[in-house]
Amino acid sequence: MKAVGNRLLALCFILMALAVPPAQASSVGADKVIRDWYRLVIELVRHTPTYSPPVASRAFAYLGVASHESLASGDPTLMTLSGQLNGLTPVPRREAGASYDEAVVLQAALSSAARELFGNTGPTGQRALKRMTEKLSAEVSSGLAPDLVARSEAYGRSVTAHILAWSAGDGGAKVENMGFPLEFALNEGPSHWIPTSLINQQQMPLLPKWGENRPFAMETGNGCPLPSPPAYSEDKGSDFYNEALEVYETVKTLTPEQRAVARFWSDDPMLSPTPPGHWIVIGLKILDERKASAADHADLMARLGVTLADAFIGCWHSKFEYDLLRPVTYIKRVIDPKWEPILITPPFPEYPSGHSTQSGAAATVLTAFFGENFAFTDNTHEKDKLPNRSFGSFWEAAEEAGVSRLYGGIHFRAAIDRGLDQGRCIGEKTVALRTRG
Repeated sequence: MKAVGNRLLALCFILMALAVPPAQASSVGADKVIRDWYRLVIELVRHTPTYSPPVASRAFAYLGVASHESLASGDPTLMTLSGQLNGLTPVPRREAGASYDEAVVLQAALSSAARELFGNTGPTGQRALKRMTEKLSAEVSSGLAPDLVARSEAYGRSVTAHILAWSAGDGGAKVENMGFPLEFALNEGPSHWIPTSLINQQQMPLLPKWGENRPFAMETGNGCPLPSPPAYSEDKGSDFYNEALEVYETVKTLTPEQRAVARFWSDDPMLSPTPPGHWIVIGLKILDERKASAADHADLMARLGVTLADAFIGCWHSKFEYDLLRPVTYIKRVIDPKWEPILITPPFPEYPSGHSTQSGAAATVLTAFFGENFAFTDNTHEKDKLPNRSFGSFWEAAEEAGVSRLYGGIHFRAAIDRGLDQGRCIGEKTVALRTRG
């Protein structure tokens, strides 16, 4: 009987051990850490006037790379992006034989990255950053050994410090006067861009040197060059006149559906997560629906961030290479002085369309990640009471985003079509990155 009792007692100890395992891993998944931080920074971009689309795309890129490199350093199935992205050297190595908690590593990396990359915000945003840091730090470290937490946090911060040091030399780290130069000599001639806004600050174009920034996966800012736009002409029947006439007549005869498309993809700064944030929201929603792993979250957010940032560098390089005037300038000069577009014309040259370039790049990356003809519903503007829009593929969405700028009256057809082509080229360079072993 004594032997039976001893065996029962031993069994009880085993069952107790199985029921209450030692706290060796955070109860909060690393995927949740990524999602929570992205949801916050999307809101920060929306409510911070300094985050123009190019600036926002850059911040998203470095946040995504910090996330990926943090996980890749401890996951043998993931490959580092060092040596693949321009100028990125290997992040610090983990201590051999030491244990790390991935959620704690990510939380430390992303909280420190968000504070630097998205910290140019007001008091409300600063409080939100502080609260998120405190809340997630407490959640991921709950029940873990203090030395494990300290080691993991220190490592995560070291990864971000490495990424931020790399970011400092890309040409886009310092943006003054919200990106509008205090002095800028406009090019002379009827084909060139002239200001379309009455705002004093916008008498200069936004970020004219952005195309000279160091890209991520693209070789140079001109890594996906474009042919010249149609030759400027005021002659009726010329290609340029016909493109302008298409914009003029389209806006005058817009259907309710076309107006809805223009509004849905407008993505104006301070009223939306901006165009790059729109595609980030799409990617996050699909990852969430598929209950994707932390590795998949980090992989896609890095790729989307990289391709969107490269898209704005490539697009801006072409914009200031060709320096083409906007439809509203031409149409008022040549066709109808009383005509107005339905969207606000952005303060920089027309060719190519930034919406098209970045949407083509995002669609290329998302298609490679999720597959051809991947149907999805875009609810980016649900909080703004705009109806969701459903698409049969990412390219269907990208093409709609592009043509929305024609409906809005702010782009010619060539800028849309060739912008999508440029985006595909830029996206393919991001797709070529190797992230899985």
